Amino acid sequence: MSIASDEARKQLDRLVALGYPDVADISAAAFRALARPLIDALEQCDPDADDPQHRLGADILLIPTRELVSPESLIARTSINRMAGFTTMPPRDIASFLPQDGFEPPEGPFYLVVEPHTGTCYINREPDVARKLIDSDERTPLTLEEGLAIATQHPEWLLEKNGFNLLGSRSADGRVPSIWMSQNAPRLGAVWPNSRHTWLGNAYCMSRRGVSLFR
Repeated sequence: MSIASDEARKQLDRLVALGYPDVADISAAAFRALARPLIDALEQCDPDADDPQHRLGADILLIPTRELVSPESLIARTSINRMAGFTTMPPRDIASFLPQDGFEPPEGPFYLVVEPHTGTCYINREPDVARKLIDSDERTPLTLEEGLAIATQHPEWLLEKNGFNLLGSRSADGRVPSIWMSQNAPRLGAVWPNSRHTWLGNAYCMSRRGVSLFR
């Protein structure tokens, strides 16, 4: 078992424990089976591998695609110190935050985000300004689904690091989804692209990887 495959299995276990198969309307066994090809592919990965395609360790996020698990109810499945995540946005609003061109997920039903970060270095930057900075630093902004994965797998980051905008997704009216701490719990909300907030970074990763990239 590689470091990467072990980490992906742990994250899959957490998704199952939090009821993601129920959201997908399939059994836990069927949900796990959908992730198996990607996790099996990670067996050949190593942080010190010569081939960059196989140079992966524990710094990954396992992401179920929107087609498998719709994002509307997922913030309620996050928690910090037994305080459940929440949102004041209606489900239709949440569903309207779609990946922007160039940030669409790899083929599903699961894929990986490599080296995710809450974007502390881009804190208190307007989303449109931060997007240019992220591009110039050769990083890629996270989408709504990927930010929800951080809040699910690493909720402590919201306490230890910062809340964050998710510039890889946007609604038709231009708003950007955001996740931060409010009332001692994770909160999903949205900001306008020309607004800045002292408590919000702009989350990014280094790459996205679907199962086909390991073949």
